[in-house]
Amino acid sequence: MHIIAADIGTGTQDILLFDSEKEVENSLIMVMPAPTQVTAERVRRVTKARKALVLTGNIMGGGPSAWAVRSHLKAGLPVYATEKAALTIHDNLERVKSFGVRIVTEEEAKRLADSGDVLEIVMQDFDPYAASCAFSNFEVRMPENYAVAVQDHGNAPDKSNRVYRFELLKELIEKGGKLEDFVYLPEEIPQAFTRMKAQADSLLKATTALNTRAVFMDTGPAAVFGALTDPAAVQPSIVVNIGNGHTLGALVNENRITAVFEHHSSSMSPEKLQDYIIRLADGTLGFDEIFADGGHGAYIKEASGFERVRSIMVTGPKREMLEKLSEPELRQEISEKLHFAAPFGSMMLSGCFGLLAGFFEKYPETSIKLINH
Repeated sequence: MHIIAADIGTGTQDILLFDSEKEVENSLIMVMPAPTQVTAERVRRVTKARKALVLTGNIMGGGPSAWAVRSHLKAGLPVYATEKAALTIHDNLERVKSFGVRIVTEEEAKRLADSGDVLEIVMQDFDPYAASCAFSNFEVRMPENYAVAVQDHGNAPDKSNRVYRFELLKELIEKGGKLEDFVYLPEEIPQAFTRMKAQADSLLKATTALNTRAVFMDTGPAAVFGALTDPAAVQPSIVVNIGNGHTLGALVNENRITAVFEHHSSSMSPEKLQDYIIRLADGTLGFDEIFADGGHGAYIKEASGFERVRSIMVTGPKREMLEKLSEPELRQEISEKLHFAAPFGSMMLSGCFGLLAGFFEKYPETSIKLINH
């Protein structure tokens, strides 16, 4: 069995091609610029050329791509967009229009692109065609099975998407907080997860295989459950993913996420992160405190108490926030339990291994299990 797992972040997209007939460590891997970074660079090229721009495709990750579009508009250059593509910039289309974007139909967008005067950029997260081109240069074929993670704030045109994201996370933790609660088949993706649904639609339209099987997750839980595949992850465990864009910490016991916090990595410091870790486990870290600090928030259903935590698993490309601390800077109670997760020897692929674990949950006819139950 071959499965491609793609963890789509803010800085990178981490791609793993799993082959059940080989050791997991022999999986093929790519760590490439994130789609939102790639799209932003394409927009900047159009801006430099002083051309009008038309956005087509579907909802994808915002951040750098949306900022590049805003810069294009500030340069006095026109931007056209279909409704689906425009939702990348903001959930509220009226807000998008207020920025200066002109909403057009799919047919109008095609005419603009065909005119030669307007340059088209297709908005999408994981691009199977691009991955296939890269693999084909090494005589590797794309598989029929996919597992993809994106960070989804949910569709919240009239409220803070940070608040709405935590409402969605709370629902999943209240549901049980198990791996299976965070994994979706294409037809199971909730309507609120518009970015995830867009990715599923784009992927299934792009694949030509008749027997395609696919699962989808949010990047946060994918990284948490992936880090748990590291042998050092003894539960109750605090798992922290320090990503390029966001830092998420979760308390996990008996393979259930029982508490979680999320903040922007740029707003974190070693002192703040260590404080959050301890207080998450103790149940004293509140939503309002993190939200007021510009973060997403926190939710605690069950708190084990920090003294009962047996391991602190840290992963993510910004993990040097804790890894490079000197002894006086690293709190002793954290140092005693701290491990830098590298599941199957690959720190950057924690999310991919969480995706693989999720795939095996949804397709139980496979005999492979990555996380002990």
